[in-house]
Amino acid sequence: MSFQFAIPRQSRRPSLTPMIDVVFLLLVFFMLVARFGQDGALPLSLTGQQDSTYSGPPRLVDVLPDGQRLNGQDAELSQIVAHLHELIPDPADMIILRGRDGASLQRLVTVLSELEQAGFTRLVLIE
Repeated sequence: MSFQFAIPRQSRRPSLTPMIDVVFLLLVFFMLVARFGQDGALPLSLTGQQDSTYSGPPRLVDVLPDGQRLNGQDAELSQIVAHLHELIPDPADMIILRGRDGASLQRLVTVLSELEQAGFTRLVLIE
């Protein structure tokens, strides 16, 4: 013999509204933190791909953490571009870029893009 003091209730189905809210919030969060841009690429020629003859005056650009050097002399980037235009009659001549210890990749990319904008087309990156 069993006694039932409470009125039996029908079992309720769980509400899906809170779960839908959580899924919607997660969707909004991931849409906001996602990157919708396209990464840029810098075209560099690989060693041995082209004729590697080097003629003319030396043109070595060292990229330092706090500046840059052209053939061992410290200079601003605009001065380097001007000196390279004086040194190189043909913008298709090779310019060697070398990142020194502590130089960030962003500084190297900045120098590389400035030289490309100045019209130099054959930039070689060495260690």
